Amino acid sequence: MKKRNDRLIEIVVITTGISSVVTQLLVIREFLSQFNGNEFVVALILFNWLLLGGIGTMLAKMAGKGATTARLSGLSFLLVALSPLELFAIRELRAIFFIHGTSVGFYPTLFYTLFTIVPYCLVLGFALPYSLTVVQRLTPNYPGTRIYITDNIGDVTGGALFSFLLVIFLEPFQAIFFANLPLLIAAFVLMPRAKRRNAVFVTGVAASFAALVFGLSLERATLAPREGELAYYEESRYGRIEVHKAFDQYTLFLDGVPLFSSQNLTLAEETVHYPLSQLDTAMRILVISGEGGIMEEIAKYRPERVDYVEIDPRITEVQFRFDLLKRIPSLNVIHQDGRAFLQNTEKSYDAILLNVPEPDTFKLNRFYTARFYELAKKHLRPDGILLFSVEGIDNYLSDAQRQKISSLYRTAKTRFADILMLPGERIFFLCRDEPLNPDIPKLLEEKGIETTYIKGYFYGNITKSRIERINHEVMTDAPINRDYAPNMIRIMFSEWFSQYASSPDLFIALITILCGIYFILITREEFVLFSTGCLTMGSETLVIFAFQIFFGYIYYQIGLIVTVYLAGLLPGAFFGERLRKRGRQVLMMTDVLLIGLLLFFIAAVYVFGDRLPQGSFLVFGFAVAVACGCQFPVALYLRGSGQKAAIQSFSADLIGAAAGTLIASVLLIPYFGILWAAVALAGIKIVSLVLVRTGHEIHIQT
Repeated sequence: MKKRNDRLIEIVVITTGISSVVTQLLVIREFLSQFNGNEFVVALILFNWLLLGGIGTMLAKMAGKGATTARLSGLSFLLVALSPLELFAIRELRAIFFIHGTSVGFYPTLFYTLFTIVPYCLVLGFALPYSLTVVQRLTPNYPGTRIYITDNIGDVTGGALFSFLLVIFLEPFQAIFFANLPLLIAAFVLMPRAKRRNAVFVTGVAASFAALVFGLSLERATLAPREGELAYYEESRYGRIEVHKAFDQYTLFLDGVPLFSSQNLTLAEETVHYPLSQLDTAMRILVISGEGGIMEEIAKYRPERVDYVEIDPRITEVQFRFDLLKRIPSLNVIHQDGRAFLQNTEKSYDAILLNVPEPDTFKLNRFYTARFYELAKKHLRPDGILLFSVEGIDNYLSDAQRQKISSLYRTAKTRFADILMLPGERIFFLCRDEPLNPDIPKLLEEKGIETTYIKGYFYGNITKSRIERINHEVMTDAPINRDYAPNMIRIMFSEWFSQYASSPDLFIALITILCGIYFILITREEFVLFSTGCLTMGSETLVIFAFQIFFGYIYYQIGLIVTVYLAGLLPGAFFGERLRKRGRQVLMMTDVLLIGLLLFFIAAVYVFGDRLPQGSFLVFGFAVAVACGCQFPVALYLRGSGQKAAIQSFSADLIGAAAGTLIASVLLIPYFGILWAAVALAGIKIVSLVLVRTGHEIHIQT
């Protein structure tokens, strides 16, 4: 009977892992959609998730003799019910916490993500050590490492299920439903038969199942816009696509960011005629992303070929469906990432028109770096021209805006001889090796090109004095924006805080103080696990951001990256369990391996950059996870395998992981770039190595 209960508890742990990982990944994607695809939100979610999980784990110390299989079943029913409710809360509470249509600062984002996931994460963090307490009451010699490995099996299964099935075929609430059904069934079977007729038990089962079913009816209802109507909705691999209709205007949103509008003639004319007016002939044109009305304006030049590059085929289908993009005779649609297309194609163009939003995320910043401008110039003909634009200014130029414009100008200047900035609602950068003429209306008149906005309003809005003024604002010492040193992200990150008269310094100082107090209270073995968790999640954050920098579609790949890390922890735990009696030697060897992997990562990124294959980042993540996973069973063995030691070890690992996520995302990567972030993570492991190497021989604690 005991062995049967052990197996049933392990099944509950596995299905809890499946449910929790799917829920976590859906929560990450949901917040990405709610906060405009901002990668820093991913880091804040992971930090809060791990921190709350660590607190929940410490609370499990209070379980004591009251831990039973019946209560574990009840805990599982609660997790099932909370999954769809969490997704519902994220969507519905945003309009209550924040004014509709406004941007949200760092601290409100931090506390909002914390507030909405508190119930689920505390219960989840409590569940794993509680499961160990229950099973050790039935089988006193049950090893703590086994429950860790069992949980990891569930995590890997959940990550794979999400990445290869759920994210492709199901909408979020549907995925929640199918990912939680196994846990609901397992918890039902675990419940002792004598308890199954209990009214509380019946109510718990019914309420959990009702919450899952209720969630299925909420998908579109919770996405309806406050103004207008939701004309279209789809969960693409690359983001959430929505089309909002207001009167006769359609606007396409990707992850909450408006990309295309059916009535934006001004922007369409500026985007097309500013650069093309400079050319004697505009026969071959590359358009990376687009704007409503852009093709009609390009058609006035009668080009031989227009290559329109958009990574997501679903977006172009929606554009054509709602007339946001017009088909012209020379149009050729290419479904590929714009930067990857330039890296792999042999074609050359008269003009490259870049139409992507502000460089305020790593996904978008990669189109504003020296490497991108190098790729663009390589595919331009000798007199060809590149156009890109950023948000414009009125009369006052803030320090952050000045830094942004200066960095973009100096970065483009490293590749192009002449840069012309035309101010307005957006600042347009025209980049070319040949001289540029700012008198756009005169050039269009000579070509016989008819326009509405430019012909009637250009001279009144873009004066010689305004052009001179914005050129005068360029700082000659502004940093160059590079892939591995994304200075634009640092500038935008600082601007994010300055908009709300805040700073991350207080938050970082508070976390530093709390970590210092924690270090005083923990043992040497727990510090090893803290540093391991810190490096695991720090390097995972590093891979997520690096992947976004070089490939630019983390919305789809986030599940795969998380799954690869979870998959690496599993064989690592098996190896660690077998080698645990070698104690300090194993900890030292794996520390050295982790330091070596990070140094190898630095060298590879610096030398090859975006020429590295995607799989190399996943292989790196897997190798790091294997080494980190190996350390947990060893440290747990050295601490003793009792309930108290296991809970403290789980807690040290989770708190370290939370700290690693925060340090990498908020401090290291924005301010120092991914290379120095990797160096800092290696430094943390060097401290761990020194402590293990110079300490006295570690003995098993009982």
